[in-house]
Amino acid sequence: MAEQPSEEPRPESSSLPDEVWEKFVRDSERDIRASAPKEPSARARMVTGRLRAMDEAQARRGGGGGRRWGGKRAAAPARPEGWRTGPAPRGTDGRASRRRRGWSVVGVLAAAALTVVAVDPSAALSWLPGGLGDGTGGADATATRSPAPLAPETARPSGAPSAAPAGTPTRERPFAGSPAARWESGANAIRLPEAKAVNGIPADRIEGALRRTKEFLAASNLDPEVLRGGEPEKALALVDPLEKDYLSDLRAALREPTEENDPVWTFTRFDPEEVDFVDDVRVRGRMTVEPVGETAGRAVIKADYTFVYAATRADGGDEVARAIVRRVVEVDVMDPARYRATDGYLWIHAVDGEISNDDCRDGDGVIRPQFLADRRTGPEPTGEVVDPYDRSRGVTGDDDAGCGVVTRS
Repeated sequence: MAEQPSEEPRPESSSLPDEVWEKFVRDSERDIRASAPKEPSARARMVTGRLRAMDEAQARRGGGGGRRWGGKRAAAPARPEGWRTGPAPRGTDGRASRRRRGWSVVGVLAAAALTVVAVDPSAALSWLPGGLGDGTGGADATATRSPAPLAPETARPSGAPSAAPAGTPTRERPFAGSPAARWESGANAIRLPEAKAVNGIPADRIEGALRRTKEFLAASNLDPEVLRGGEPEKALALVDPLEKDYLSDLRAALREPTEENDPVWTFTRFDPEEVDFVDDVRVRGRMTVEPVGETAGRAVIKADYTFVYAATRADGGDEVARAIVRRVVEVDVMDPARYRATDGYLWIHAVDGEISNDDCRDGDGVIRPQFLADRRTGPEPTGEVVDPYDRSRGVTGDDDAGCGVVTRS
């Protein structure tokens, strides 16, 4: 018998006709080719790159300029001779600390922005520089009315403040679009808690220390002369003369600022040749008194306040930039029978803080608010993305981690 031509192997139990089997083979090959990974086209790569660049620009420009933070530590109060020393000081380093930025936040910001645009396009566009929306309706119209002031802060907030009504800051409304629009202004916003005896220290001594702490905060962050680069003599005069090294460091920083010893970590100072101020300083925070340890005779006042400054360029122009400065000041209150301290003065234990929408330069002795042109041409920030109005978090940072990014100013 003659040999039959070989055929493509098929399952032994198959009873499918030849034409059905051939169609199955052709369809399988086509599906395999269609599902194989393909290199994106040049146009797809270009679009992806453009979207990535837009996201990065959103993080750099949309929220404001850089953010830096650091602090100043003074020595712990000393015991009179014959007494054992108290707890060790927490350091004397005045170097600015920095953090890293999480790029994952960029996608969250972009998604939130797209959602707002879909819900209210005109209000969303009014957030942009120059107010590209019509500025006549939606949230922007609400922002033209004076917002109701917030109740005083009495405890640490549980989270960041909600988004403020959209609006571009102007000379007439310098805090438009900012949570600070609902904050109180000036020294009256620094409220003192009720003075009570703490850890064996009588109430009248606590009350005097609270009052002087308020004076120190106002003299360091609200005095018009100091804000314009003047000497903070009122603040320095409140510090206990026994803190000789601390006072010497502060005066040296004011005379000749350095990266390691910059006065802006204690005093809020701007360059009067660069900026003018618009409206009063907005302030929000709280002050508490706590015992120190289990031994009677020592308490600590903790003052945590955020100050928001609205500024324009000194050489003219209508653009308003806001700088946000947070100060956390710790003041020791001691029983003079147990610790050496001078009556009528403050023993500054620590000053921590953050400066937001700033060029992040250390060592020049002033804060430089970032205007739109500065954000476009300045160096790219490399630190963490944070909300400077979020008072629910602490202010500590990691050393040598770069200049951070703020989500809003």
